[in-house]
Amino acid sequence: MPITRCCSRRWIAALLGLVAATAAGLALAQPATTITMASTTSTEQSGLFGHLLPAFTSATGIGVKVVAVGTGQAIDMARRGDADVLFVHDQAAEEKYVADGYAPRRYPVMYNDFVLVGPTSDPAGTMGNDIVAALRKLAAANAPFISRGDKSGTNAAELRYWKDAGGARGSGYRECGCGMGPALNIGASSNAYVLTDRGTWLGFRNRGDLVVLVEGDKRLFNQYGVMIVSPTKHPHVKAAEAQKFIDWVTSPAGQSTIAGYRINGEQLFFPNAASR
Repeated sequence: MPITRCCSRRWIAALLGLVAATAAGLALAQPATTITMASTTSTEQSGLFGHLLPAFTSATGIGVKVVAVGTGQAIDMARRGDADVLFVHDQAAEEKYVADGYAPRRYPVMYNDFVLVGPTSDPAGTMGNDIVAALRKLAAANAPFISRGDKSGTNAAELRYWKDAGGARGSGYRECGCGMGPALNIGASSNAYVLTDRGTWLGFRNRGDLVVLVEGDKRLFNQYGVMIVSPTKHPHVKAAEAQKFIDWVTSPAGQSTIAGYRINGEQLFFPNAASR
């Protein structure tokens, strides 16, 4: 009986020690503070943030909650003060956001490019490196084309290209009002053409018969920028923590983390904070 009691005491002590150690570990794992980031579906659905943000939290102790929507919606969210930092890819809209006083400054972070994907057979004959010529062919053939139609950075770029192509889009043009991943899913299931950022495309698994048909046009360049939401307009914004994110993501450590994100050995985003 005394042996049983002794063993019980030891077992209870060991259990209590394990519980205390686990609680301490959980406490250490929890970030001291968390910022909210309004960003795009491309950075989320490409898997970049799953690679990038844990490294930032490990370096600073600051957590990041991402709200991934189209760039237009992300900017609207930031204008309302519903985020601390904005990370998007529509440079003209970003510069207007800063000019309107909603951010003190815009910082370039990284870039990749847009590509036109479509059926392997390419019935409209779009293959090449001229996005404007490709869209003219799509319009003339009334080929099926899935547009995000969500005021995202990708959608804004797409609309610029259609305008450059003369404005006509053909009867096959459809808007889904959705993110990049769902737009690609619709394209894959309906054998339609889709303009996508390369990062999301490389991370996309449900490709069906779709392949990259148009790439390499300098107009397909896709720049990303990051901004603090103005603490002057929105005093509740965690400006100090947001600035720490910007300082880190544009630092050699953050830039090398971005460069290190690859899928099947292929780099998805190219850091260029040094260009500012």
